Amino acid sequence: MSEPPLTPANPSEVLFSLSYALTHDGKRRFGRADNLMATLTAHHLLEHLERSGYVIMQRPPAAMHSAPTEG
Repeated sequence: MSEPPLTPANPSEVLFSLSYALTHDGKRRFGRADNLMATLTAHHLLEHLERSGYVIMQRPPAAMHSAPTEG
């Protein structure tokens, strides 16, 4: 089975992911994590990665799970 094709990630989604990673440990929120500081840091990281020539790729969304139908 071949891997699904990768596409460049949307910068706004990368910013959200970086900001989330800076304020959460898995699903649990860090006690004193500041949203504004996390957002500013995420912007700084993304700008630096872009200036350095990095391209962040993303897999296509996973297929939705379908429940068995009765019948």
